Amino acid sequence: MKKVLELQQNPHSSFSKNQCSENETDSRLSALPEKLKQRLLPFQKEGIKFALERNGRCMLADEMGLGKTIQAIAVAYMYKAEWPLLIVVPSSLKYPWIEEIEKWIPELNPEDVNLIDNKTDIGRIQTSKVTILGYGLLTTDARMLIDALCEQHFQVVIVDESHYMKSRNAARSTILAPIVQKAARAVLLTGTPALGRPEELFMQIDALYPRKFGTWSEYSKKYCNAHVRYFGKRAQWDCKGASNLDELHLCLSKIMIRRMKDEVLTQLPPKVRQRIPFDLGKDASKEMNASIEEWEKLMRKLHSCSTETDNPFIQVMGLITHMYKQTAIAKAGAVKDYIKMMLQNEKLKFLVFAYHLSMLQACTEAVIENKVGYIRIDGSVPSSERIHLVHQFQNDPDKRVAILSIKAAGQGLTFTAATHVVFAELYWDPGHLVQAEDRAHRIGQSSSVHIHYLVQGGDREAG
Repeated sequence: MKKVLELQQNPHSSFSKNQCSENETDSRLSALPEKLKQRLLPFQKEGIKFALERNGRCMLADEMGLGKTIQAIAVAYMYKAEWPLLIVVPSSLKYPWIEEIEKWIPELNPEDVNLIDNKTDIGRIQTSKVTILGYGLLTTDARMLIDALCEQHFQVVIVDESHYMKSRNAARSTILAPIVQKAARAVLLTGTPALGRPEELFMQIDALYPRKFGTWSEYSKKYCNAHVRYFGKRAQWDCKGASNLDELHLCLSKIMIRRMKDEVLTQLPPKVRQRIPFDLGKDASKEMNASIEEWEKLMRKLHSCSTETDNPFIQVMGLITHMYKQTAIAKAGAVKDYIKMMLQNEKLKFLVFAYHLSMLQACTEAVIENKVGYIRIDGSVPSSERIHLVHQFQNDPDKRVAILSIKAAGQGLTFTAATHVVFAELYWDPGHLVQAEDRAHRIGQSSSVHIHYLVQGGDREAG
C-alpha cells in the first residue's frame, strides 16, 4: 500500500518520462511519411505520443485489431537515425510485417529489409536497415545467429506478440531479453498482457526496464504470491498466484498503454480488412510453381488454338481447380498456427471461413488442440441444426470459434457476437466473401469487425 501511495504522489519516480511539450510531439508526428500520418487514428497518435514520452521504451497492449503494428512502425520511424531496426515476430507474421513496413515507409528499398529464414542466414544482418525474424529461430543451438544479432547492437527493437516471452526459462526469452535491454528504444506489442497472471509479465517488463520491478525473487514474492508447496517431501516454489495487483497495475500504467475496442469505437470504421500473406515452404512452393508453369503452357496453347477441337478450356478449368485445392493443403499448417495465435487472446470470439473440407478440418484441429469450445457448420449440417449452433455461438461465452463453410454458412446466418472474421481461403466470387463478412457485421450495429484474409505470399492464390 505504501508503494501505491508513493506512486500516486510521484507517479514518475520509478520510470523516466521525457517531458515533451505538445508542440514538440506534434512536430515529430508531422515528420512521419505522409501516407502513414494520414492513416493514423487519434487514439493511435496518443499511443505514439505515449511511447515518445518514455523515450521509445514501452509496451503497447491495445486489444487485437486496434493497429499496434502501425503505431510501432511510427515509433520506430521517429528513431530512424538510430537504426538498424530489429523486429521479432511469430513465424506466421513475418510476411505481414514486411508488407506493413514497405507500405508505411516507402523510402525503404527491398534490399534494406532483411528476412531471416534460417539459423545460418546471417549474411545481410550487418548491411540491412531492418531485420525481421521469427521466434522459432531463437533456440539454444542457433549460436551463429544469436552471435550475429548481438554483434549488430540493434538500437531500435520491436517485439510483436511479446507474451511469447512469458516463460522465464524458455530459450527465446533468455536470448531476446538482453537484446531488448541493450537497445536504446524498444517497443513490445501484445494484445494479451495477462494482467491477472503476474508471473507471465516479468520477462517482458524486465526486458524493458531491467530490475525496475526488482529481481525475480523480489517480484514473485511481491506480485505472484510466491510460496513454498510440498510435493511429498520435495519443496517447490509456487509463483502462479497474484498479490498486490493494484500496485502492480499502477506501476504497469507508467510503461504500458492499453485501449479496448469499446473505448475507441467511435474512431473505428465498421470493417477493418487486413491481408495476411504466408510463405508456403519449399515443397509446397515447388508444387505450385510446377502447376503455374503448366498453367502458362496451357494458356499459350489456348491462344494458339485455331479450331474448337483443339480448345484446352476443360484442361484449364481442371488445372485451376487443382491449384485451388493445392493452396488449401499447402496453407493448412500456417492457418493452424494463425488460429492458435488468435486463441491466445482468451476473450476473443471469431469466425473462420474456409471452402475445402481439408481446410475446414485443419481449422477444427487447431481449435481442438487448444481445448477451446467451438461450433462448425458445413454442408453436412442440416438446416434445422444450424440455427441451434448459431444460438450457441451467440450466447455461450465458451463457444469462442465458429468454423464455417463459405458456401454453407456464408449467407443468412447472424454471428454478431464475433469481433473478428478469418478467411482461411478465398473464393471464386468476391461477392460471397462480402456476404460472409456480413455474418459478423450487420447494418445498424455499433461494433467494428476486423477481417483477416490469409493468403499465399506473392498473390498467387487461386480463388
